[in-house]
Amino acid sequence: MARLGGGKGRRARDDLRRLLPLIGATLLTVGGVFCAWQTWLIADQGNAIERTRRGQEAAVRAVADLARERVERFRAAAADPALKAGLDDRAATAVRLRQVLHDARQVDVYDGALDEVVRADYRQFGYAKAAQLMAALGEGRASPMASILVGGERWLTLVEPIGDPGNVRAWVWLAYPFDDLRRRFDPVSAAGGRLELHESANGDSAPLLSHGRLSAEREASGQPVPGTAFYVFAALPGAFIVLPDSVLLAGLLTLLGLGGGAFLVWWRSRLPIMPAPVVEDDLLVADVVRRPRLPPVPAPTVAPVLAAPVAPAHDVDPAIFRAYDIRGIVGVSLTADTARLIGRAIGGRMRDHGLREIVVGRDGRVSGPELAAALADGLRAADVDVIDLGAVATPLTYFAAFHLGTGCAVSVTGSHNPANHNGFKVVIGGEALGGDDVADLYRRIADQRLPEGGQGTWREHAIVDAYVSRVTGDIAEADRRLKVVVDAGNGIAGAVAPRVLEEIGCEVVPLYCDVDGTFPNHHPDPSEPRNLADLIAAVRTVGADMGIAFDGDGDRMGVVGPGGEIVPADRLLMLFARDVLARNPGATIVYDVKCSAHLRKVVQDAAGVPLMWRTGHSLVKAKMRETGAALGGEMTGHFFFADGNRWYGFDDGIYAAARWVEMLAGDPAERSVVEWLDDLPRSVATPELRLTMAEGAASRLMERLRDAAEFGDGRVTTIDGVRVEWNDGWGLVRASHTESVLGFRFEADNPKALERVKAAFRERIHALDDALSLPF
Repeated sequence: MARLGGGKGRRARDDLRRLLPLIGATLLTVGGVFCAWQTWLIADQGNAIERTRRGQEAAVRAVADLARERVERFRAAAADPALKAGLDDRAATAVRLRQVLHDARQVDVYDGALDEVVRADYRQFGYAKAAQLMAALGEGRASPMASILVGGERWLTLVEPIGDPGNVRAWVWLAYPFDDLRRRFDPVSAAGGRLELHESANGDSAPLLSHGRLSAEREASGQPVPGTAFYVFAALPGAFIVLPDSVLLAGLLTLLGLGGGAFLVWWRSRLPIMPAPVVEDDLLVADVVRRPRLPPVPAPTVAPVLAAPVAPAHDVDPAIFRAYDIRGIVGVSLTADTARLIGRAIGGRMRDHGLREIVVGRDGRVSGPELAAALADGLRAADVDVIDLGAVATPLTYFAAFHLGTGCAVSVTGSHNPANHNGFKVVIGGEALGGDDVADLYRRIADQRLPEGGQGTWREHAIVDAYVSRVTGDIAEADRRLKVVVDAGNGIAGAVAPRVLEEIGCEVVPLYCDVDGTFPNHHPDPSEPRNLADLIAAVRTVGADMGIAFDGDGDRMGVVGPGGEIVPADRLLMLFARDVLARNPGATIVYDVKCSAHLRKVVQDAAGVPLMWRTGHSLVKAKMRETGAALGGEMTGHFFFADGNRWYGFDDGIYAAARWVEMLAGDPAERSVVEWLDDLPRSVATPELRLTMAEGAASRLMERLRDAAEFGDGRVTTIDGVRVEWNDGWGLVRASHTESVLGFRFEADNPKALERVKAAFRERIHALDDALSLPF
């Protein structure tokens, strides 16, 4: 190999002098080409958006044409004099219509008052079908074309009247294949964007149909399709534009880039070339002095996520896995090691569903930080990424699962229980775990089917501001300023509820709103009248319009009137139902078995579909998801709003309080709480009465009572305990799902009827166990 002398440095400098202009010319040319591409995107973006909007309008016309054709064909068939003459025979009328409307999947004919629909068993009849028919009856005209799920298959449906306005002789429910709509919608070009068909004005639900570019950004509102309940949303094409939105500037940058590159190439061609360096003596490879090779650097090791030992599975108490959640006594049945195992079990269930991210919040209890940290360790060991919300109310944890798109959440909370209790409320894939789903977590621990060794991430995220903004953005601006005393019972709701109510226009007087996990003033349970004594006194003292109380984690609320009147949760639910049904006629309202019998009539009178169901927040949420209900409520003060996509369907005492304020403050008559209640049916009722029994005795007695539930002419319901209804009253006995307790509740039109209902229950229960000392 040749040895280079002093000419080597000169040659290197010459090479560098010629190389730098070439590099600069390349960069400028590439930049100029990029700017030219950007110029074209900027110039064309208006045309691209316009093409997508034209596609949106074409989709609206296509769907509207389908609806119009279906309605016109039906009305032509219904105009047949022979069909009208035979309307009394509804079965024959349905057969005649099916012969004419041969592409209809199903044709059902009902009388003008929909009597058989009102009396129907909606589980067999279909909740959505009943809601459509009741909505048409309430409005007195045909309902727009909509869609429902029947046995997992989606249908297009219409409700059309036969008869004159104000004198409807029959209602016809028509169902068509959903593919008819798909064939009209799919061929419409999205032109670089995306088109979506929704059945809600806000587009919060999953689209019924969608095609086009997934990366396009959807607009917040869609175009309504005339004659239907559908909306077509456009997702406008979003070009990758990084330059300022100016064709002139982008074009100038293009000229500078391409011109600068051309200049540097020309300049480089005029540079002189240096002569080759002088060749000197050869340098042999053997002449090179070698340095000794250093040993390789060892690779770093990664520490595992879990360093602390965990409890063996047999040390985990199965009794903490309750019907609606997980709950135990801290340091006794619920420890950090147990929380870590529960985290791994939750993570394993998430992985089974392909889910990898979860939000975790905790209430204000002293044990919360340690249990939340251990739970997060277990989740991360299952390779689940954890978003730590810190100390927040349970509804904020649920909200974060929607807001951040995880679909999974755990609230570390003991709810309304004593300060030395704590637990976990779990949501996976948008569904609150209850019943066997909670028991499955224990089985995973007991069977040692737990993932380990994962490297899930952990990060903190503040959610309060987003929650407050979402609630206040939903609530209508108040027409009058209400004075409200807020009693959080030193629970976590005190950190956010006063702020929400102030921002929607209330004058808030806080009471026990400083968060203290020892609950020094009273038990944080608004369903117990004794816990409302201080709130009642404060409302009277300051002359407030009302008082609002929250439980320990903020998912329940109670109301007190200006004179200290306690508003039962089922009567508050009646008022909520009227408000919701005024905007959503035909919607389903779910309530638990402890609620008043008047609820059914109030809901029906407001053109709604009442549905009584089992007690338990997770059970009510599951039934609402199954039926598409717009509102749910429990006697304990859980309220679940899912009306018109205003809220998400989870139990939220803070949002329920805001909705209650919206109703009162927006009332043109400026009625008080008492005046609102005066408009409801009256009755005589007991609170929930409780009888503590030995472990397992309550469940055993209920099994015997269900088998021997003979109450004369009373109508017996056994979906949750035994509820018996007479024309003038009803009674309920049920075993608690979380304690060994029998719960009783009675209601009647007058005190005499109330005593008769109580006596009937005493007789049946004492026939099974005459030694029981009943609380009534």
